[in-house]
Amino acid sequence: MEADFWHARWKDNLIGFHLDEVNPYLKQYWSALNLPKGSRVLVPLCGKSVDMCWLAEQGYEVIGIELSPLAVAAFFEEQGLTAKKLSDCFDVWQAGAIKIFCGDFFDLLPADIGKIDAVYDRAALVALPTEMRANYVRQLKSLVPGPIKSLLVTVYYEQTRMDGPPFSVSADEVRNLLSDSYDIDMRQKIDVLADNERFRQKGLNFLEEHVYLLQSRN
Repeated sequence: MEADFWHARWKDNLIGFHLDEVNPYLKQYWSALNLPKGSRVLVPLCGKSVDMCWLAEQGYEVIGIELSPLAVAAFFEEQGLTAKKLSDCFDVWQAGAIKIFCGDFFDLLPADIGKIDAVYDRAALVALPTEMRANYVRQLKSLVPGPIKSLLVTVYYEQTRMDGPPFSVSADEVRNLLSDSYDIDMRQKIDVLADNERFRQKGLNFLEEHVYLLQSRN
């Protein structure tokens, strides 16, 4: 999926994937990672997610990466945060414990972000079509090569019934992508179609949300 697609989605405000409230799975399962306060959390393809504020409020340093400058600007404006632009190879904006790199996730280097202790992925893997997911995982592993813990949230549905994003990512695909490097613990599998009218209107017959805790082995 080309960068122009996402720039157009933000320009046209086609951001149905955005949640105005903190993701309930983040609140429910984050503590299971047992991360000490001050840990540095990477949030890939972060958009303007309010989840970043919640993580910062829990005492973590948040490192977001987002392609769209409109999303980055909207995040700081909507949260009432005054961000300072830092000089770096990316446009980097920071307010308190939240730092967002504005640019292409695939151009990011480990030296840009420094040591990362954990990853929170609610909107990255499901934002990418099948052919890009292996590259995403490879890039993620290169950025965070050390021992890390992750919280991953995906959706699963019959892909032929609806175009993504969000794209359908099955449990088998998660295992195929990650099991060589991570221990995978599925904590939640629930059909939420009844609570999502816009997906019912698209003709889906089920819509599962999957929540995983991941622990890297290296």
